[in-house]
Amino acid sequence: MYFLSDILYLLVYYVVGYRRKVVRDNLSKCFPDKKEPELRRIERRYYRYLSDLLVEGAYNLLFATPTFLKRHYRITNRQLVDRYFEKGQSVVLMSAHYGNWEYMVTSLNMQFLHHGIGVGKPLDDKATAGFINRRRIRYGTQVVDQTDVRQHVAFYMEHHVPCVLMMLSDQSPSNPHRSYWTRFLGRDTAFLYGAEYFARKYNLPVLYYTVRRVKRGFYEVTFQNLCDHPLDVPQYAICEQYVRMLEKDIMQEPEYWLWSHRRWKLTREGRIQKDGTIKIIAS
Repeated sequence: MYFLSDILYLLVYYVVGYRRKVVRDNLSKCFPDKKEPELRRIERRYYRYLSDLLVEGAYNLLFATPTFLKRHYRITNRQLVDRYFEKGQSVVLMSAHYGNWEYMVTSLNMQFLHHGIGVGKPLDDKATAGFINRRRIRYGTQVVDQTDVRQHVAFYMEHHVPCVLMMLSDQSPSNPHRSYWTRFLGRDTAFLYGAEYFARKYNLPVLYYTVRRVKRGFYEVTFQNLCDHPLDVPQYAICEQYVRMLEKDIMQEPEYWLWSHRRWKLTREGRIQKDGTIKIIAS
């Protein structure tokens, strides 16, 4: 299927120039010490990977079988997660839009002994969102919108059903006043607080997972303990540790992160509009 990706890369990068201005702005501001030729190399590698990601995403939704997913998206240390299931504990899994996150969503429920829940941001197009979610959940993963995730988590906690709660915490929050602010890739950045909120509310252990692209189409996922006892650490410590781990992964292999996303559209005062003005958001 990668011959399609090769064609798509030429169209997306050279013909359409999809969000190239956004990507260049993000890369130049996050890597101010890198010279122009190196930034362009990262940019081209990113678009090559983005094309692979789009093709893999379509294949995942339409054709991927359990055997395919487990072979192409391999968990290297699942026992680290399984040990919490044996204790009857739910777990928060923190990661990002790095590597092929859709493979994890689709295979989440069959990769672990826990019940798998993926938390997502609702799409504006309801018909498209409905189709994508029906395909994502075909192997048992439960996908819930971030707008109503609290009631779902509360249900499973009340009925003592061990879950893995997958949260991609790098997307831009909607409200700057309800976010965790820190320095990330050298920039003032807002992060979602949801993962730490659930960890602290239910005293759930938190794991961070790194995704490595072994070769084209094949990934390895490795878990690390981020925090076993959230109530024993200061507030925001989990968010901060997550940010540092993600930053390290991006610095090592930057082309696998979603650079075409308008990640820095928030300021501490509000949202940056397309005309460059700031819309103030009430706290």
